[in-house]
Amino acid sequence: MANLRTWTFISLCVCGALALSLSGSPARADEKADLEHISRIRKLSDTDNTEALKQLEYLKQKQLSKSTPKVRLEALKVMVSLYYDAGRIQSALNSIAELKTLAESEHDQDGAAIARIMESYALIDDGKPDDALKNLSQISAGLHTSASAEVRMRLQSAFGSAYYITGNFAASLQHYLEALRLTDELTTRKVENRMYKLDAIAKLYTNMKDPEKALATIDEAFSLSPLSHSPKTAASLNISQGIALSALHRNEEAGEAYKRALKLATEAGLASMAVTSLINISDHYLIMNQYKQAENYARQALKQAEVLKDKQSIAVARVNIGFALAGQGKISQGVELINEVVQYFLDADQKPDAEAVLGEQAAMYERAGMFKEALQTVRHQQKLSNELFRSDRAKAVAALQEQFHAQQRQKQIELLAKENDLKDADIRNHRQQQIITILAAILTVLVGAFLFLLYRRVKRINLQLREANSQLEFHAVRDPLTGLYNRRSFLDMMKTRIAQAEAERRDAQENNPDCLILLDIDHFKQINDGLGHAIGDAVLMEVAHRLRKAVRDSDMVLRWGGEEFLVFSPKSSPFQSAGLVERLLQAVGTEPVMAGDKEIQVTVTAGFISLPFSDVPESVFGWEKVLQIADMALYLGKANGRNRAYGISHLLVPSDRALPVLETDLSTAVANGMVELIEVSGPPKLDLSVSKAAESHTGMQ
Repeated sequence: MANLRTWTFISLCVCGALALSLSGSPARADEKADLEHISRIRKLSDTDNTEALKQLEYLKQKQLSKSTPKVRLEALKVMVSLYYDAGRIQSALNSIAELKTLAESEHDQDGAAIARIMESYALIDDGKPDDALKNLSQISAGLHTSASAEVRMRLQSAFGSAYYITGNFAASLQHYLEALRLTDELTTRKVENRMYKLDAIAKLYTNMKDPEKALATIDEAFSLSPLSHSPKTAASLNISQGIALSALHRNEEAGEAYKRALKLATEAGLASMAVTSLINISDHYLIMNQYKQAENYARQALKQAEVLKDKQSIAVARVNIGFALAGQGKISQGVELINEVVQYFLDADQKPDAEAVLGEQAAMYERAGMFKEALQTVRHQQKLSNELFRSDRAKAVAALQEQFHAQQRQKQIELLAKENDLKDADIRNHRQQQIITILAAILTVLVGAFLFLLYRRVKRINLQLREANSQLEFHAVRDPLTGLYNRRSFLDMMKTRIAQAEAERRDAQENNPDCLILLDIDHFKQINDGLGHAIGDAVLMEVAHRLRKAVRDSDMVLRWGGEEFLVFSPKSSPFQSAGLVERLLQAVGTEPVMAGDKEIQVTVTAGFISLPFSDVPESVFGWEKVLQIADMALYLGKANGRNRAYGISHLLVPSDRALPVLETDLSTAVANGMVELIEVSGPPKLDLSVSKAAESHTGMQ
């Protein structure tokens, strides 16, 4: 009886509240009209930011002081966005402060949270991403459970931007995907926000060295454009498209995309985006070695960025001017500018930007014949790369990418269906909609508890299924003992190289091919037979750990089989490959392996070679044949005393003469002067009494 009275009371309260809401009032009618006016201005800003800002400033001056707090809060949120797009940064910061003060005075938790999120973006723009992450973590911890989808989406997007700047791409992708999911829960500007999130994810994919996936994501965003008609979004998408095309060496198409973005940004009054477009056009001309044009566009960008007081754009424009000057032979002037900007990025904890500039600077030194400076810069870049990336990132990113792309097509279909439903709903009679709302509210109260319990059960089952699927995906491509990638994962990757043949030919011309390094543990059978398989497994796991620590995050370490390992190092020039091989030999052999109470010296012998090899197309001399030669080089190292590596640098005679011999007998090819051989020595042998005892027991040399 008590429960029945409770449900009856709740139902009466709901009905009473809804009945009161139907009565309406002139104030609410005015509020609705004001909100619709602001919405129209927001829509206008997508095509003409200057005119939209002019109308909104006029509205604020003449009318907003008499409007409700809800209207003033909405106007300030829109005003911040329009000021940023116009490049009026100080005006945007003033509006954020005004929004925060008003929201706190009205106890509007959503408005206050949005203001604090906007403050975090300002910290990111000011080169303080770590402070922004602290601020966002505090917002997330204090977020009320009834926070709107807009607040949660903005928070996830801000996290994605902050992690992107600091180089934590896996975390950035996770937050951007959650922001993308939350766009489905928005009540306004759903399509526009979905396009913004897809644009951010596309930029992230390009930085994660996956420009093909970036282009696919941009195409998906463009497929939504008929629903939004937004030059603002189209300009940003064109910039993202240009960056991805440039990464694929489709330079002419990239330049056209940047110029489309500049035209759209200029016509729509988007000063900040115009600066970004100018910087990317400057990048394009640097890639094309047209240094005078690059300097011209970079100086235009610098001039406009200084007017906007945009520190990030000022830094990038200055570094482009530096590279343009160096390309024109003014090395000292260019280097001075470049070094200043690198230091700025490091001081601002923008390590991904610093690492990218160092890579370009090393290539600049190499083109100028300044090899000592090039080597020093490469070492600095590698140190930054090791700080930026972690070995577990690949697994997390792969899982997130799979989750994202499995949902995209279905999400788009659902989005279009919801848009149609909203249009149909607007046509219905308003009074009939109110009656349906009352009935639905009563029904919701009665069945809510049952649905909540059912939802929790389904959610728990789905979570268990996702966890199980994630485990299956991981073990399908990993070696169970060492945790390294297995042979199958490498074979799957090599299947895609045929589709990339054109890009590889360009890379080969730039003397920047991939590298395959095959390694084998010396005397491993004697370790297994003399000390037991448990010790052998411990040695395998430790060697895997040392190899993984010694390589770049972009390199792939595999257990090829038994005691053999394979390292795939993309985009490694010949002198970088030799340095990497030396680092691998030292990493394994310098310190003894501890197995229980035993100290065992473990060394490896390796063979390494470039892919494609010596400018021979992969359609003629594919990865299987290249790996076969690396294997012969490895056994040449075994025959010459172990604890060393031999690399096949390039052919010294025409390929039609050398390859038939090389495929069957490496020693003959070397003896006849057909190939150039590189030798890399391992570390000196340790003097370990325990290991000597083990050698005496097992017969190791």
